[in-house]
Amino acid sequence: MQINDVRHAGVDACLSRIVAAWDAGDARAFAAEFTEDASYVIFAGIVSVGRKQIEEAHVPVFEKWQKGSRMSMRELHRRVSGESVILVSEGGIGKRRRVRHDKVQTFVFVQDGQVWRCAAFQNTKKNALFIRMNDRANRSR
Repeated sequence: MQINDVRHAGVDACLSRIVAAWDAGDARAFAAEFTEDASYVIFAGIVSVGRKQIEEAHVPVFEKWQKGSRMSMRELHRRVSGESVILVSEGGIGKRRRVRHDKVQTFVFVQDGQVWRCAAFQNTKKNALFIRMNDRANRSR
């Protein structure tokens, strides 16, 4: 197995654990997939720094606001850069059978010992109006 294959497998495993922890509503398991000093930025502009803050911020999310929700994502782009992997996805969370992909996320993964973890996460809410305007402008070129 080549180095890039190992990186991709490690990142895929980390993403699977992130999704499983979200779906289980487990703030501790969710936060465990981030490095000790990770940055986590949500679409509302709220920043958590460090695994402990990420866990604390997700307790009310899983117990109240998004209780019983599940996560869905689709990878858009992946780039291996030195010792890190940058992944861009679109996704969302919800309680319905089909989860709407209304956000775009950027993950930066690094190897933490033998395990890959997320060192930085940014979540941006899609703006349907601007997306349509941009698509229209690009079609008229």
